[in-house]
Amino acid sequence: MSKTRVLLVGESWVSAATHYKGFDQFGSVTFHLGAEPLVKALKDSEFELDYMPAHEAVEKLPFSIEGLSRYDAIILSDIGANSLLLHPDVWLHGKTVPNRLKLLRDWTKAGGGLVMVGGYFSFQGIDGKARWHRTAVEEALPVTCLPNDDRLEIPEGFRPSITGPKDHPILAGIEGEWPLLLGANEVIARDRDDVEVLASLPEDEGGAPLLVTGRYGKGRTVAWTSDIGPHWLPNSFVEWPGYARLWKNVLSWVSKAA
Repeated sequence: MSKTRVLLVGESWVSAATHYKGFDQFGSVTFHLGAEPLVKALKDSEFELDYMPAHEAVEKLPFSIEGLSRYDAIILSDIGANSLLLHPDVWLHGKTVPNRLKLLRDWTKAGGGLVMVGGYFSFQGIDGKARWHRTAVEEALPVTCLPNDDRLEIPEGFRPSITGPKDHPILAGIEGEWPLLLGANEVIARDRDDVEVLASLPEDEGGAPLLVTGRYGKGRTVAWTSDIGPHWLPNSFVEWPGYARLWKNVLSWVSKAA
């Protein structure tokens, strides 16, 4: 039986630090991958995951519907719109290239499964710099982004409120109380019959959507507004048996593999 092909785009960063020791100082640079929990959860499963870090996506994310159509589902996680808009040919040489945000929208409309996962460069992000608001990708999502910094930082933690039916395919097999989360991006669920809010923040934290499903043309879309790993998603959530089940359910549903 063939596997469901999934592309994860983003979830990487480079950190530069300067270390001062009295009179002297030196610099260091480190590279980080943020999706190891998801990679581990999908290992040896029915899903074949390609992991395209943010710096690679700038040039390597396909520039055609045919290229995107190699995948049944595409996850955008912690990568800003600029990374897909400002290819080096545009940024450095003033040339034109296909708009990959419009291609992702059209790929979804033709039957692809699109997921956006929360983070500092998801939805609208820190200082509004993720810039997904009023883009073609936002058009395909089941939620709309705020026009400003949309982070909900909740250091004391919050427990998700499950608002969808327990027999929904994405919630199936997930039993008991969900672990605490430490933050999310604030979004607005679209007012359409196909849009369903399966989980949200508790009312005392504003009740913003957490897990939302929808349809766009022939495709399916999912918004998960918290992270897929620390810091918003603590280790206790990653180690929870429901974590792997949740993501397998999400990918099965959005890719119509169920």
